[in-house]
Amino acid sequence: MNADLILVHARQLLTASGTGPARGASQSQMSVISDGALAAHDGRLIYAGSSELLLSTVTPLHHARIYDLGNAFTVMPGFVDAHTHAAYAGDRRAELRRRLGGESYAQIAASGGGIVATVAATRRASQAEIVEETRTRLDEMLACGTTTCEIKSGYGLTVDDELKLLRAIHAIAGSHPVSIVPTFMGAHEVPPEYRSDRSRYVDLVVETMIPAVAGERLAEWCDVFCENGVFTPEESRRILLAGSAAGLKPRIHADELGSSGGSRVAAAVGAHSADHLVHAGPDDIDALATAGVTATLLPTAAFYLKLGRLAPARQLIEAGVPVAIATDVNPGGGLSPSMPFAMALACFGMDMTFEEAFAAATLNGAWSLGLADTVGTLDTGKLADLVVIEGDAVNLLRVGPSCIQAVIKRGAIVHGTLPQARDREGIER
Repeated sequence: MNADLILVHARQLLTASGTGPARGASQSQMSVISDGALAAHDGRLIYAGSSELLLSTVTPLHHARIYDLGNAFTVMPGFVDAHTHAAYAGDRRAELRRRLGGESYAQIAASGGGIVATVAATRRASQAEIVEETRTRLDEMLACGTTTCEIKSGYGLTVDDELKLLRAIHAIAGSHPVSIVPTFMGAHEVPPEYRSDRSRYVDLVVETMIPAVAGERLAEWCDVFCENGVFTPEESRRILLAGSAAGLKPRIHADELGSSGGSRVAAAVGAHSADHLVHAGPDDIDALATAGVTATLLPTAAFYLKLGRLAPARQLIEAGVPVAIATDVNPGGGLSPSMPFAMALACFGMDMTFEEAFAAATLNGAWSLGLADTVGTLDTGKLADLVVIEGDAVNLLRVGPSCIQAVIKRGAIVHGTLPQARDREGIER
């Protein structure tokens, strides 16, 4: 097989494996190849194995980029961040002081802060302004090793503004290295103008927004914030079923601020992912396991919102629920673009092992988005989306200094640098 990209003499190749989710005991299984090599052609992996056997399988093209990692760098799949709200305008960092002063998320929202504050700023912004603000956030995510992410709408909450957000997401997707999966989330909050007649807003989402989004093919998924004081289980079910009927696959914010019934809605409608789950109880976990729903956990959000607890990752894994982790990048609680930071919180706050957190940030994130056949592992045939780490992969858990040497997207270096390219003789040394 001909190769136009070769990485040779990696300290380790580190990967989960396959196209199905890692669940239960399999979530802790990891493939580690010492003195590893990778080869790609036209942006897809054609070899992942030992450096010694590389040339028995792969022929470097004359223009191939060959990098000798000198047994100093570990290579892993690019991170898949399966839950973000990265498209918005405005800034809510002033709320941090209020939160640190003791005010809760609910108290800040009731006083005009929270989601509705970002909605106001986003409605005022042009599509071009949203594109540029979002691009900056994606640059930060890329530098932290994210090569694929989901982005939700939900800060417009009118037909025109939700469409504006989704069109902005599509515009960015055509010009940024990070692959973007768009999600419609008109059911992120009931806007102030509908608070006295919330059923009219649910009607608007179901009867007007969803058909408009589906008609322009602007989203792959439909999401809803099923939470006390936001959308009820009955409203959430109606919205998600309407989305499914229009071709928008369901996912849901569930049981974040309290026990909301969202997990059971996820199971009932066949959602691919139930997210947050901070307050998920044993019955909720059983429902998710029975229905085969992925649990996408967001420890960064719980940390910054000072919720005082994190999602029950151990119980979910032990019940056989596939667990993914994501950053929840957003202006209120998702203040870090770093999947490595989310992994650190998962390990030290949710009792996940490094191997479990690794699978959660790669393969299971991809599975959550329906992309496990193309990204999330180093299997041949998948995209050459890679992160090159200085030293051992466990260095990812060191908060502060970045160990990420380079990020590769579809076979091209899009962040950082790698050691001097070597010729064929360099491979054979």
